[in-house]
Amino acid sequence: MEHLALYRKYRPKTFNEVIGQEHITKALQHQVMLDKISHAYLFTGSRGIGKTSIARIFAKAVNCQNNQNGSPCGECEACKRLEKENDINIIEIDAASNNRVDDVREIREKVKFLPVGTKYKVYIIDEVHMLTDSAFNALLKTLEEPPSHVIFILATTEAHKLPATILSRCVRFDFRLVGIDDLTRLLENVLDKENISYDSEALRLIAIAGEGSVRDTLSIADCVVAYCDGKITKESVQKVLGSTDQELLVNFFDKLGQKDIGGILEEINRLDRNGKNLSVFVKDLSKHARNLLICKSCKNPNEILALPDDAFNMLEEQAGNFDEKKLIYFMQVFASAENELRYSLSPRLLIETLALTVINGENVEDSKKN
Repeated sequence: MEHLALYRKYRPKTFNEVIGQEHITKALQHQVMLDKISHAYLFTGSRGIGKTSIARIFAKAVNCQNNQNGSPCGECEACKRLEKENDINIIEIDAASNNRVDDVREIREKVKFLPVGTKYKVYIIDEVHMLTDSAFNALLKTLEEPPSHVIFILATTEAHKLPATILSRCVRFDFRLVGIDDLTRLLENVLDKENISYDSEALRLIAIAGEGSVRDTLSIADCVVAYCDGKITKESVQKVLGSTDQELLVNFFDKLGQKDIGGILEEINRLDRNGKNLSVFVKDLSKHARNLLICKSCKNPNEILALPDDAFNMLEEQAGNFDEKKLIYFMQVFASAENELRYSLSPRLLIETLALTVINGENVEDSKKN
């Protein structure tokens, strides 16, 4: 049997299955229940957080013959019909590859035809910001006064690139990044259904690496499952992600604080010999400095960091060894190096230089002037 990616296999089919976007799902459900459907919507937000999934659910909900609190029932004839990917009443268009004025003119011609077996025909235009100026102009009139049987849903990660004339004709919904706790619970539910055992700490690492994206989180989980033999562990997740163990980061920062030049050079050499991605390592150093700063300056730091107790205690203890000014300086140096590493011919030499710069307390900008 062909393998189906987890993010496709567990794509939500009702509003209740969507996580992290309650402010949007409730509003759309109320519109369906009250039968106050707008003719055009704009879904905007980061990648992989449910824009097209919610668009598909909404397309089924407005056509459902027996909606359940504004959510599609999944049982009626309309729901079963719209469940098919090639149904002619839900038209998904990728504006990245269909961005010409002729493509929009084709839409304008097709919207005249009535839906078949349903109440509405729904056009979902993904990455709509990729349309050309002339294509936007061609879409404008249709978007303003479409036939009563047509609904447009425009999805984009870059709403600021849309013309004001388009924005003013849409009901806008801004999607949020999904929280770590929600992503962890999602992973637990998915892996339980897949009969895959796991460590809770490992799932939290995957959720953090997902950076608020449901799709990215499940894609990472897919990679980890393929790598692991039986059980997902913290160590296996770190190997797949290339991320750095927190104990190693703590030890490295201890050496920075002690100005242990030899120890730092030995540690970098060890990482390089073990095939560690040094670009990821520098990113982890920047995050570690940021986490220490949070421990140092915030009243309830673990509400922000959301770390296991042992990991948080380790951070909190180390934070006492650095002042805020130095931690800000560490963040500045390591964060500024991330772009440089992409183009560096010798990442190891660059990291060694950064570490020694930090130890000497010399400002990067000052060193450049000299």
